[in-house]
Amino acid sequence: MTAHKPFPIIGVGSSAGGIEAMRGFFAGLPRPFGAAVVVITHLSPDRESLLPEVLARFTAMPMEVAADGSAVQPDHVYVMPPGVVFGIRQGRLTLTQLEPGLREPKPIDVFLTALALDQEERAVAVILSGGDSDGAIGVKAIKEHGGLTLAQAPGENGPETPDMPISALRTGYVDYHASAEDMGALIMTHSVGRGQPEPNSDDDPNGVEVAAGVLAEIHSILRRQVGHDFSGYKPTTFRRRLARRITVGNHGGPDDYLERLRTDAAEAAALFRDLLIGVTKFFRDTEAFDALSRLVIPKLFEGRATEETVRVWVPACSTGEEVYSIAILLMEHMVTLPAPPRVQIFATDIDERSLTVARIGRYPRAYLDTISPERVARHFVVEGESLVIAKAVRDLCTFAPHSVLRDPPFSRLDLVSCRNLLIYLGLEAQERMLPTLHYALRPNGYLFIGMAENVTRFEDLFATVDKWHRIFQATNTVLPARLPVMNGDAWSNVPPGARTKPQGALAHANLRHIVDAEVLAKFAPPHAVVTRVGEAVHYSARIDTVLGVAPGQPTHELAALVAKGLRLELRTALREAIETNTVVARTGLEIDLPNGLRQPLALTVSPMAPRPGVEPLFLVVFTETAPAADREASATQAEIGRDETVRRLERELTLTRERLQAIVEEYETALEEVKSSNEELYSVNEEMQSGNEELEASKEEVQSINEELHTVNGELSSKIQALDRLTAEQAALFASTEITSVFLDTELRIRTITDAAARIFGIQIRDRGRLLSNFAAPFSLSWLSEDARAVMSDGSMMDRLLDGTDGHRYRARLTPSRIDGEMSGVIVSFVRVADNEG
Repeated sequence: MTAHKPFPIIGVGSSAGGIEAMRGFFAGLPRPFGAAVVVITHLSPDRESLLPEVLARFTAMPMEVAADGSAVQPDHVYVMPPGVVFGIRQGRLTLTQLEPGLREPKPIDVFLTALALDQEERAVAVILSGGDSDGAIGVKAIKEHGGLTLAQAPGENGPETPDMPISALRTGYVDYHASAEDMGALIMTHSVGRGQPEPNSDDDPNGVEVAAGVLAEIHSILRRQVGHDFSGYKPTTFRRRLARRITVGNHGGPDDYLERLRTDAAEAAALFRDLLIGVTKFFRDTEAFDALSRLVIPKLFEGRATEETVRVWVPACSTGEEVYSIAILLMEHMVTLPAPPRVQIFATDIDERSLTVARIGRYPRAYLDTISPERVARHFVVEGESLVIAKAVRDLCTFAPHSVLRDPPFSRLDLVSCRNLLIYLGLEAQERMLPTLHYALRPNGYLFIGMAENVTRFEDLFATVDKWHRIFQATNTVLPARLPVMNGDAWSNVPPGARTKPQGALAHANLRHIVDAEVLAKFAPPHAVVTRVGEAVHYSARIDTVLGVAPGQPTHELAALVAKGLRLELRTALREAIETNTVVARTGLEIDLPNGLRQPLALTVSPMAPRPGVEPLFLVVFTETAPAADREASATQAEIGRDETVRRLERELTLTRERLQAIVEEYETALEEVKSSNEELYSVNEEMQSGNEELEASKEEVQSINEELHTVNGELSSKIQALDRLTAEQAALFASTEITSVFLDTELRIRTITDAAARIFGIQIRDRGRLLSNFAAPFSLSWLSEDARAVMSDGSMMDRLLDGTDGHRYRARLTPSRIDGEMSGVIVSFVRVADNEG
């Protein structure tokens, strides 16, 4: 076989239905490409896939169904077959047959993780259209090993199902957010760019040769911009990450990139984050977690009774690796205690999709290669090529959406693990966040942060437990943290001209509103607006004709409130509308009215127009298809159309079987959602309790501040009176002396003048702040600037004799003026000299 020079291997992840996205991707590949493409999709193990034949129409490259042991070659396309666990080792594809009836739920994560471990910098991840969050962990693995990552961007030709690209983007590890058609050119540019810089002296093919002076200045810029010194960073790793930023930014080389760093603080921050990217696995920074286990974990349980709770918070938990690492440490210590207390770990993040990955707790086996087999056996369940967190560990963790900067913090916590979040925040956000974390901790609670982070600006709030591994302990300093302001001006984004309307327009708008309401109330069919989970958020007039309250716990779910004959149809129609985002209609329905009549109905579920920042809503309309009839008339009509009814019942039976299967799947999903809802309720309860405590503290502080303000106000009033008296005395003194003096600031602008000087120069009160040289005088002022600078520089007094245009001579004296020890300007005094003076 002909040996090939190293080439990129591209893992393309998409759902089987993302054909248009893959068409665009292959259409945009340059020719020749010089890279291999491996396509990974979600396939049913029970059906034969026609995907290779379909993709072969989109590209001229040879198309193969992947086979076990096949050597990957450039300019070839390999398609994952159904019913296997797909991987790569030493440049050869690996296929492990699944047992009948089983399927790997995260095939993209499994393959991309294996690709990252096998190819490192030559690995490329492409995430196209698809549901779920598959690919998020794989993208992280590719980026952490130096590879390239791309996700499909929304737009006219955007992904049909955007969940997978959005989940990848939310990880923060995507290099390019582009359309499918543009990805090939970006990959080619990146691959060619890696060959542009000259190889360094260590022969690292992925590094770049950098002159010592350029490297020193880059270190200096990073130290100045982000406060960290990378001069001691491993040289080969630093050059490799530097080469990556040069290539991604399409720079000409180290010198060109240095010019960018000098003027672009955002690029310095991006380089800083790339330098800090490590392998985000379980127990990242093993020595730090060992120190946490040795120095902190035992102390959390000391003196705790069985009914007490050890409370831990992990903000910005992402996909859950850090959360479960701490949960495993706590679990391992709990089994050594005869009667351990409860443990509750709050894991929060602003990204719902990352939380979904964390809640499921499923990770590729290769992703956990640093965990010992003993720990894997105790704390994980093996499912094919994936490992799932054991239930005992999962039950310790509560996942909930939460912003550490916007939402109220949790309180009475024993440990906060906030690793590698501060480095992504600006100085102002850090100064808000660290006091908030101190507020959230109990006295002597512990803070665990990343290796590149510190609390040096808040040493009064945190004592050092282990400086090297960044473990700190909250002090008893009472310095209340302010909760983020969560209210604002609702009109802040409205142009001033649009905030009011002329009276005529307002009257017409009110009339139109009244007419619309009258028509809706009398003639519109009953309708309701529901969310994705079926919860009603709006009812129309006459909706009571189709509602029938079911016994049991009260609910806002519309499907549980409608009349009995509509519930099953409404559930299935709503589910179909959510999944397909299309209008769904059901006909031939009937309900019993209170007066004994039967009302024929049709049901329509329609997606409403999306609005930014608002969850999707659906309009449910109940339309009367015929007048209501009594039961006897309905029975006669049914007798006449018995054959038609039998046929309709047969069709309904077939539909019912399909719906029953859908209900079973929906029930399984609902169980997970109920568990998630319970966890979020726990989180909300904690936040409310924290808010109440903050309000109590704020009330006492406001009272204390009010008393201080009264005292300060009294002192200020007395000082103002003294200052007024002093100003009046000073004005009287200047007026009585008839001294011609001008007070100038350091820029020689007028600050204060005496009455005599005002008469000589023609200066008025409004002229303060202007240059003295701008005014007419009986003598020249060309010397003033030079002499004044000399006086302010030396701090000495200077005299000068002047010949006036009026025939007299004048003596000018320049005296330096100091305020609080600092030079504030110069005082210029003018005195007319008698004729007999020299």
